[in-house]
Amino acid sequence: MAQTTLTFPRIDSVGLDGLLVRFGDQLDEAANRAALAFRAAVEASGWDGVEECSTSLVSTYLRFDPLYLSHDDLEMQLTGLLSERDWYAADLPDGRKLLRIPTVYGTDLAPQFEEAAQVAGLTAEEAVASLSQARVRVTALGFAPGQPYLGTLPEAWDIPRQTALTPQVPQGALVVAIRQFVLFSVTAPTGWRHIGQTAAKLFDIDRDAPFLLRPGDEVEFPSVTREAFEQIEQAPDAGITREALV
Repeated sequence: MAQTTLTFPRIDSVGLDGLLVRFGDQLDEAANRAALAFRAAVEASGWDGVEECSTSLVSTYLRFDPLYLSHDDLEMQLTGLLSERDWYAADLPDGRKLLRIPTVYGTDLAPQFEEAAQVAGLTAEEAVASLSQARVRVTALGFAPGQPYLGTLPEAWDIPRQTALTPQVPQGALVVAIRQFVLFSVTAPTGWRHIGQTAAKLFDIDRDAPFLLRPGDEVEFPSVTREAFEQIEQAPDAGITREALV
């Protein structure tokens, strides 16, 4: 059977009112950078008829009004924009920020930390140092409101997801697999190992900006003690600090 080689970037139709610009078929830094930068460029263009623009890990999605704008016309506009530069080397969008979110690693609050460290081939101390010193990018939001996927972690954390399902992790749970963090915005089941706990509230409809994080933001998860965490839980800002990135 002949094999088809996919070339990127490529434009695919998504139903009657969507187009997907794909920069790869698996997560890597350059493809994620391209998706984020391309979305920012589309939004800055302000094309009539485009009603929504969002990103996944390596793609930019556009929803449009097919009564106003045809697939062919929008695809032509996208093709022209793609040809303007090397999107894999593009600058990340303006307005990004760096957040530091205090995290308890292990204890009864994050009961799968030691198991994850063992799978990664690290001691508990090495694992805390590796995870708490890593700076990761919000590659995408998904699964639940404001819930980020963050990467990429050092190679030691290229560990698989579990074969079984953890029935429930709490809001603010930090989980790990395949060189990524996921920070949970709601209580939910998961196949990822629960290695840290934060007090972060990722979605609040009453805030001016309901989502705490946006794709392209960077995050660090510095280690704190259980005692410090109990105090942080009561703080309005959950101990989170922010600074602008340029």
